Amino acid sequence: MPKMKSNRAASKRFKLTGTGKVRRFKAYASHILTKKSQKRKRNLRKGAIIETADARRVKNMISA
Repeated sequence: MPKMKSNRAASKRFKLTGTGKVRRFKAYASHILTKKSQKRKRNLRKGAIIETADARRVKNMISA
């Protein structure tokens, strides 16, 4: 049986934290930034934690 491959797209989008939670980056921060406020753009820079309902599925994709 060959090794399982991790999902490369998911590996680039998600990272595991030290405690094992899944971190994601926020959308809407790449272009058309002139109409967005400084506060909104600043908050888009911060990472967010994946919801627990999706975490198990994402962990399987990035660690297989």
